[in-house]
Amino acid sequence: MTNLDANIVLEMLQVGNERYVANLASTEPLRIPPPTLVAEQKPNAIILGCSDARVPVELIFDQGLGDLFVIRVAGNVVAPSQIGSIEFAAEKFGTQLVVVLGHSHCGAVTACVEALANPDQYYSPNLQSIVDRIRPSVYNLHEIATAGDGEIDMDEFIDRAVRANVRMSVSQLKHGSRILEDMVNAGRLTIIGAEYDVATGRVNFFN
Repeated sequence: MTNLDANIVLEMLQVGNERYVANLASTEPLRIPPPTLVAEQKPNAIILGCSDARVPVELIFDQGLGDLFVIRVAGNVVAPSQIGSIEFAAEKFGTQLVVVLGHSHCGAVTACVEALANPDQYYSPNLQSIVDRIRPSVYNLHEIATAGDGEIDMDEFIDRAVRANVRMSVSQLKHGSRILEDMVNAGRLTIIGAEYDVATGRVNFFN
């Protein structure tokens, strides 16, 4: 099984997103599953994204069924089940590109910011577990923002927190799994972050 190089796949995603932004995307491949997909899948990219209903991954990259191995969880957080899913896809299918996809106006990140601002804020134990996974990525931002005397621009702060959370998830994938770390070091896997703007439809990939 020969898989596309990560740089080629990244360019495919960028071009697909440009089509989506320009309203030129074709969702035809999503309508009827090709018979070949019954026997096997060969995804070009692995996407760890947020479960937000405004971020339909195949559509925003203009990709068809079978093109992407998508893992969706609130706040695109990294937990053992997500790491295991990525390990499975990378090893089983030889997929060479992983994209951690955050998005603007993320509810999970906003909940974490609100919890930092109001420690008495109550969340269910399960939702709290998501907030706790996001908290380390935004804690330092909160400390810096509250150190001065000026008021915090919450919209800007949440935007920065979304990007910080994506970068933390990328780092956790690179260093939280021996399998993934070895594949990255061997040049067989690339893990990058990106942010989807729900207002414009555009995806910004991080260096």
